[in-house]
Amino acid sequence: MSEQSSESATADASFFEAAGGSLTNHLLIAMPSLVDPNFAQTVVLICEHTDHSALGIVLNKPLPMHLSDVLLQMKLEPSTEHIAAQAVLRGGPVHTDRGFVLHRPGGQWDHTHKVSETIQVTTSRDVLAAMARGEGPTDAFIALGYAGWESGQLEREIRENAWTSIPVDARVVFDLPYEQRWTGAWRLLGIDVDRLSLVAGHA
Repeated sequence: MSEQSSESATADASFFEAAGGSLTNHLLIAMPSLVDPNFAQTVVLICEHTDHSALGIVLNKPLPMHLSDVLLQMKLEPSTEHIAAQAVLRGGPVHTDRGFVLHRPGGQWDHTHKVSETIQVTTSRDVLAAMARGEGPTDAFIALGYAGWESGQLEREIRENAWTSIPVDARVVFDLPYEQRWTGAWRLLGIDVDRLSLVAGHA
């Protein structure tokens, strides 16, 4: 994997030492040098990160399908054209048939994981049924699949400068258009990624 010098990598190393290594409720931002087709120019919401593994959902790669396609598979009917036309994201390369609904807090659903005070992830059918009726949680969208890392793998990739990270900003998750989320996440770091100078080497 390509390696390069950057202040952000140093900051990430310090974070791991100071905070015990958890990146739960952080945004993982792909470095411009990351060329893996699954993750190039992606922003990943880290939903859970422990000593054993990490799980995240890619926030900015729409699939060539719409919410109506997912609802049809579950024998649900969207109540409006607007609901039917909502984008579906490619959440990652693992279990691409599994759906994750990212949303702001609200409602009682069968299987919900609280990422933070502002972001939740629900995997049960009831939230999709509510979304089909137009009664779902605020600012909800669905991703198929997720990104997974084994013990130590994510830490190693960060040391190799494949990623940098920042605490979650809900505006990136819910307010920015998908195509602006990668550059928008970089702007939170005060960086215009289009002008970022890369000094490539070899791991």
